[in-house]
Amino acid sequence: MKRLLRRPAVRAALARALGLYLGFALRSTRWRLEGDAPLFAALAGGPVIVAIWHERLALAPALWLRVRLRPELRGRRVCLLASRHRDGRLIGAILRRFGLELILGSTTAGAVAGLKAALARLAEGAVVCLTPDGPQGPARQPAPGVAALAALSGATVLPCGAQTTRRRIVPRSWDRMVLPLPFGRGTVVCGPPIVVPRAGWQAALPAIAAALNAAADAADRSCGIPAPAPANHAPGAIE
Repeated sequence: MKRLLRRPAVRAALARALGLYLGFALRSTRWRLEGDAPLFAALAGGPVIVAIWHERLALAPALWLRVRLRPELRGRRVCLLASRHRDGRLIGAILRRFGLELILGSTTAGAVAGLKAALARLAEGAVVCLTPDGPQGPARQPAPGVAALAALSGATVLPCGAQTTRRRIVPRSWDRMVLPLPFGRGTVVCGPPIVVPRAGWQAALPAIAAALNAAADAADRSCGIPAPAPANHAPGAIE
């Protein structure tokens, strides 16, 4: 399987199939948005970094499907910072189908190139979306790059979370990634923007992690999901 995935034609076909499925699952879900005031205030202001835990990345396009309905925000470029690794390229190819541009080079792997490209996009007025714990974890532990990017660019960090009532946990995924199933009810939560100072930006990392956890937990509660399951919870089960 790994040998097959190295072939560009196979990766392209897989990205197309997964993108079509994800589009159907997200568009057939009834979404609600919590925190629209901080979201639209941030998007109408200066540069913005939208952060979401890697485990909820497959749900992130639901936010942009709603944002694009606002007349004043149509045409706003949204860029996804993704790893140069094969998996990152695959995820980027899938999410590109939702109108997201791809920046190769995460805040860990290919950090310098990724940060430079993200800084350029932010300076041009684009929104940059990233997963602070990607591409390979540890889960829910943000890498320093998210705070460094915010400090250097002057962008605010908008913490987001998402969940749906019908989902599957991807088997053997390091972050227990959530894959949406069709015809559910979903919630996207946007927390208050976080301003990262240029000096001492490292101190902002705990606040970013706490805000992302709060957004994810709020989305879970909205979908009737209890506290995190024990470690021996069987992955891959429909919840």
